[in-house]
Amino acid sequence: MFKVILWDLDNTLLDFLYAERMSLRTVFHRFGIAELTDAQIAAYSAINNRHWEKLERGECTKAETMRNRFIDFFEYLGVTGDPDAVCEAYEDGLADHIRFVESSDDIVASLKGRYKQYAVTNGAFSVQTKRLARSGFDKLFDGVFISDAVGFEKPSVNYFQYVLNHIISCQKEEILMIGDSLTSDIRGANNIGIPCCWYNPDGKVNTGGLRIDYEIRSLSDIRAVLNP
Repeated sequence: MFKVILWDLDNTLLDFLYAERMSLRTVFHRFGIAELTDAQIAAYSAINNRHWEKLERGECTKAETMRNRFIDFFEYLGVTGDPDAVCEAYEDGLADHIRFVESSDDIVASLKGRYKQYAVTNGAFSVQTKRLARSGFDKLFDGVFISDAVGFEKPSVNYFQYVLNHIISCQKEEILMIGDSLTSDIRGANNIGIPCCWYNPDGKVNTGGLRIDYEIRSLSDIRAVLNP
């Protein structure tokens, strides 16, 4: 029986792609760089994901990730711009656009008191803190672990060991990691040896040979996992 739920934040509970799209369009318009199309934003998302995956593998620093994704995106667009200024404005804008994934706020609220629930996220500290506050999740969670504050990124064993050291005392098999990312959430759960639930609404294929204990297409299906 599970006692603890570790929730990923972006694209599990909060619609990060929506916030990304809105913030990118606002910032690129404000700086007079470009009026971005849906295809160009999709290209940015792919570039961004590549850089975050490099960070997860320990191949670069977070500062390099944040800056280099915009350098690559400028090159893709064939434009010039200040990657640091654009990145700062973009990050600030992310917290202005909150949209829940599948009534995730109601789901987390319905589980409050029955399980200890914690947010585990790799996002920037200032951005994620604002998003948690504006979404109301800060009042629903029993604790929040943001990689900037922890000092390590998911899927690092060091990150998850820090989390385990700072939550209620329980056995590993009583902890469930829920997230959409194979490379971050599921690999991290595999690395530390806790059960995991892959939120996979698009029906992606597990090509990494990772152990997946549960897989759900709808977030509301988590209730069946928790109460079989």
